[in-house]
Amino acid sequence: TVISIVRKGDTAHTGALRSSEVDPASIAALVAAAERAAHAAPEARDSAPLLTGAGLPDDWNEPAAETGAEAFADVAESLSDGFGRTDRLYGYAHHLVETTFLATSTGVRKRFTQPTGTVEINAKRGDASAWAGVSTPWFADVPTDALLDELSMRLGWAGRTADLPAGRYETLMPPSTVADMMIYLGWSMDGRGAQEGRSALSAPGGGTRVGEKLTDLPLTLFSDPFAPGLECSPFVHASTSSERVSLFDNGIDIGRVDWIRDGTINALAYPRAAAAEFGTTAAVPADNLLMTGGQAELADMVAATERGLLLTTLWYIRTVDPTTLLLTGLTRDGVYLIEDGEVTAAVNNFRFNESPLDLLRRATEAGVAETTLPR
Repeated sequence: TVISIVRKGDTAHTGALRSSEVDPASIAALVAAAERAAHAAPEARDSAPLLTGAGLPDDWNEPAAETGAEAFADVAESLSDGFGRTDRLYGYAHHLVETTFLATSTGVRKRFTQPTGTVEINAKRGDASAWAGVSTPWFADVPTDALLDELSMRLGWAGRTADLPAGRYETLMPPSTVADMMIYLGWSMDGRGAQEGRSALSAPGGGTRVGEKLTDLPLTLFSDPFAPGLECSPFVHASTSSERVSLFDNGIDIGRVDWIRDGTINALAYPRAAAAEFGTTAAVPADNLLMTGGQAELADMVAATERGLLLTTLWYIRTVDPTTLLLTGLTRDGVYLIEDGEVTAAVNNFRFNESPLDLLRRATEAGVAETTLPR
């Protein structure tokens, strides 16, 4: 990707072009095309001075990391036990290793390698189906046996079925479903949209909801590029600007940001230009999201439920109203009825209409944090 910035007096205009061409001889034409695009572009409202730098990181000239079929060797071997069971298994494993090199005309040189892996397994027993999945950077820690045991347990629950009408039910949401909802909340936490009254984080009468308490639960929602097992790029490398990140900030270090701290909205995302415009501190989101503050085990939460539903995953999530962050979607791959502290049957899927903010406001208990795979 080549990004060109053309400054005209006090204004800046940007153009960005991406090519899969690997011949060095093609770079000059790509740069020229990016410059033409910048000259034709409207003014960039996020204009800011570029970061300066000097010197190369120690690994700048090292070969880019690679992956291949050998990455799946341990998972394939551990799945052999599952193939010997009576349930039918389907699924896939995916591994991607991306190395990003960032170089600017002002001397910035940075590099980061991002490994991303997933394992998803769908099991069937008769007409019943169940899903389990996990994310992993290098496939060195995939809990295959635990995934297979969970699938077998859920298929056992589906030995009895029941139909329930649409309505309001006490609901236990496993980590995957919580992650799906919180990801949409994280995407919506940009400062400009809130300041301009266009988002669910806008305060009545102007300003933002920073400082508003959502829940008495001590929940903290944060991003951190150095979180163990969830490491991601520790610097900005944007090819286009959005309300959360700016290409003018490329190369700026990313640290931990607590978006919600102890149940209270704590921060919103601001590129440098937006932070200066609204008189606040710049905050950059990393490409991960974590929530902590709960201590309960899911089994204990089930045991304490008189009557409710246990979900597996969510699907087809769409935004209905960005000003309230109202989402709609479907449950999938298993919804289970809990009665008197035990799972008694599998029930039909449901369509839901829910806001992550309202979800946090109504939450009465939180489970222990664990690495999960949102759908």
